[in-house]
Amino acid sequence: MVLKLYGSAYSTCTRRVALVLHEKQVPFEFCPIALEKGEHKREEFVAKQPFGQVPYIDDDGFILYESRAIAYYVAKKWEHQGTPLIPTELKANAIFQQAASVELAHFNQYVEKAVIEMVFKPLSGTAGDPEIFKALIKSLSEDLDVYDRILSKQKYVAGDEITLADLYHIPYGSMLPEAGSLIMDEKPNVKRWFDNLSARPSWQAVKGEVKSTA
Repeated sequence: MVLKLYGSAYSTCTRRVALVLHEKQVPFEFCPIALEKGEHKREEFVAKQPFGQVPYIDDDGFILYESRAIAYYVAKKWEHQGTPLIPTELKANAIFQQAASVELAHFNQYVEKAVIEMVFKPLSGTAGDPEIFKALIKSLSEDLDVYDRILSKQKYVAGDEITLADLYHIPYGSMLPEAGSLIMDEKPNVKRWFDNLSARPSWQAVKGEVKSTA
């Protein structure tokens, strides 16, 4: 059975999963969920994803939600094909786990809120708050200074090989310019790193719209 990805073609978290599926060369069927019609809140959807959010996957009857958990599952199940994304050596894996935690605590918590404030709120007819956005970007800038120092010594956030921790940054990070910030370009090592990630064929394949590959 081909893996099924249920989500929105324009959802950042759906793109995160599709990005990893492309990196691991895993064929999948994309099953679009119309958020504007509230399909993610319907009984049949919530039976699979109890929080009523996208995405989730169905891998031959195995249901899994939360984009990072799905990405990890995909990278482990198909670890011997496509791009290696999870280090197996103990200390290298610990550094990878550290970098993944950093993405959540020092990147996503600011970037996701900033994008919601200035992109998603206006799309839903609500005005974003520029002051909230400004404060979020200020905090992000301070943490990106640390990223810049780390990336001055290595190619990726967990060392010199790409991992899931790098890929986790792409969907929301790519939306910062649309939200009104070029902060990633102001840190030279961050810019080099993120430009490299953004040019990957996997991201080019999903950044516009997620589509089935099977």
